[in-house]
Amino acid sequence: MSSGLYGAIEAGGTKFLVAVGNDPTHPMDVRRIPTSNDPQETMAAVTAYFQQHAPLDSLAVASFGPVDFVRKAIGKTPKLAWQNFPIVDTLTGALSVPVILETDVNAAAIGESLYGAGRGVGTFVYITVGTGIGGGAVIDGKTLHGLMHPEMGHLPVRRHPDDPLDFRGACPFHGECLEGMASGPAMRARWGQPAETLPPGHPGWGIEAYYIAQACLSLACILSPHRIVVGGGVFSNAALYVLVNEELARLVNGYLPLPEVVPPDLPLPALTGALAMAGAAARR
Repeated sequence: MSSGLYGAIEAGGTKFLVAVGNDPTHPMDVRRIPTSNDPQETMAAVTAYFQQHAPLDSLAVASFGPVDFVRKAIGKTPKLAWQNFPIVDTLTGALSVPVILETDVNAAAIGESLYGAGRGVGTFVYITVGTGIGGGAVIDGKTLHGLMHPEMGHLPVRRHPDDPLDFRGACPFHGECLEGMASGPAMRARWGQPAETLPPGHPGWGIEAYYIAQACLSLACILSPHRIVVGGGVFSNAALYVLVNEELARLVNGYLPLPEVVPPDLPLPALTGALAMAGAAARR
């Protein structure tokens, strides 16, 4: 018999957010579980939470990536202890509930496209800029998948002419990719302090806007989205949106119509998207 209750997980590199609900816009009993270097420790706390709310009709996981959809596992993440972790099998075995797996950014894109800043547009991109950088795309209501899933955070970028020459990027795989040059850890490594502590007018904000605008231009050329939403901790500085839109206009130089770069509408877009996916799966 259906309980009418769904579960959602936003699995991040520093924390797991868990919630239940039957309305994606109102996740209930949201709790934060630290992402331990021991996956079994984290997953024990996650499964204990959902066991308190059993039975569930379905559960959706919005996971940090890369994600291996063939094996339904976390892939070659820089968090070495979590590489190849079978997150779906672990949850299914512990909870005996259908589990849907998606990337955290694709789930956030779904949430914003249904209930937030992406409502009413056909092609929509969501980017998060925080501990890492990731992006998800929704095209006519469906997330974009291919050989795997988009890895927008690892787009190559051109170095800003004023970027300190001794900074070679924070990405362990590619150095000077988007994530390597514009993530929260990249800003901390470059300036010796967290992004949120940089004062207005600091040169770091213009450099950050330059890299994010390059990514938005690449996505505009490839996917032609109607709108790009950028969220994450680095973009808690509202003035950064103005800088990115100005830099994007300068880079495109009038060649093509530009999507507006805007903040998210939802406080928890990935959890909202995960609940929406769980609900849709249960109704099939």
